[in-house]
Amino acid sequence: MLVTLKDSLVHAEKENKAVGAFNVPNYETLRAVIHGAEELNVPVIIQHAEVHENLMSLSEIGPMMIAMAKKAKVPVAVHLDHGSSFEKCMEAIRLGFTSVMYDASDKPFAQNLAETKEIVKIAHAVDVSVEAELGSIYTSVIGGGEGRVERTAEELKPENMYTDPKLAKEFVTETGIDCLAIAFGAVHGLYLTKPQLDLKRISQIKQEIDLPFVMHGGSGVSAENYAVAINSGIRKINYYTYMNQAGGRELVNYLGSQEANQPPFFDTLSLVAYEGMKRNVKEALVIFNQL
Repeated sequence: MLVTLKDSLVHAEKENKAVGAFNVPNYETLRAVIHGAEELNVPVIIQHAEVHENLMSLSEIGPMMIAMAKKAKVPVAVHLDHGSSFEKCMEAIRLGFTSVMYDASDKPFAQNLAETKEIVKIAHAVDVSVEAELGSIYTSVIGGGEGRVERTAEELKPENMYTDPKLAKEFVTETGIDCLAIAFGAVHGLYLTKPQLDLKRISQIKQEIDLPFVMHGGSGVSAENYAVAINSGIRKINYYTYMNQAGGRELVNYLGSQEANQPPFFDTLSLVAYEGMKRNVKEALVIFNQL
């Protein structure tokens, strides 16, 4: 069942849960995410990240995402992740995506606000939800890629990267966005050290604005920290790296068990990766839905 992001997050707010949002750059990940959600009977968000255009373009994967969302037995929102241009957001909307993220977080605050406001005006006119980002979510050198921006040592200080509660209030009030991606220490890609999350910041921002929050960089966070984040107001959790690795790990194990002189069939490898990713998706969804 195809739904808007806003509707998914309103339901999550009532249930004090978070909706899992998974990037699906190919058919195997798309099936793994939707089938995993169906087996648990929970809503889910499928996303196309603009940085994955080299794997499969929005014009190719988008119609597949829409078709599978409509056929799914659970509510599925179809989302553009880290859209960095007006043109890419409009392409997603024309394809039938029910939400877009316009990411101008690397631009000055006033420019981010003004450009996001224009996207919201257009998207809301056709019942499409909008996510935006305020603050800077660090990108790991391993497995990252979303929103990768070179930053100085001064810019990397937490006080300069994390979302400012007062600015968040102004940004939300002026733009009219449906959810806000906030920076509190999560990392895109693999954590190189133990995650240092400023979980109190979520509550501080929540005191200023009553809006669903989004956590980017969901892979590698403990179940305990997820629970705190969800109870503090996180309603959408972006998750990809560990799912991606789970598929790769399953392939390594499978190939290691095969005869060295007998090459495997690709369709078999596709199913092996799918099963590994689906298991990992379900593990994440159990935590996000506090099952």
